Amino acid sequence: MRLRLILAALAGMACIAAASDPAERLPDPAQEARAREIFRDVRCLVCQNESIDDSEADLAHDLRQIVREQVKAGKSEAQIKAFLTDRYGEFVLLTPKFSVGNLALWGVPFLVVAGGLVLLFTRLRNRPLDVELTPSEAERLRRFDEQETRGHDPAK
Repeated sequence: MRLRLILAALAGMACIAAASDPAERLPDPAQEARAREIFRDVRCLVCQNESIDDSEADLAHDLRQIVREQVKAGKSEAQIKAFLTDRYGEFVLLTPKFSVGNLALWGVPFLVVAGGLVLLFTRLRNRPLDVELTPSEAERLRRFDEQETRGHDPAK
């Protein structure tokens, strides 16, 4: 059991080490800290469910270099994110900014489900009550039932 825990810890440290190679780090610790904060909010476009801080993909490595260069050039977090979204689209951000398009993207499915539920309940509420059969329908049903009974009658 301890061996498994040690191996899991080593694997975790290897992943973290791959994402933060000391040779890539900025010499200024404050700039490196700013870059690492930005890494956590930038999506790896290969992995798609990880930030570039956690990913080992080559594209994530390239994105980390781009962010570090931008931080080193003195750009703000908003400018860096704007640069990345201009280049890769808004999908590159793990937490996209609030916009009408994003509101529609997230809100429309809920509206469709709510509309479907409203439609279902109104249709169920307004459905006609069970109506008695007309005499001709009752006669047809009786004849059909007699034919079915005779058709399956083993004494026939």
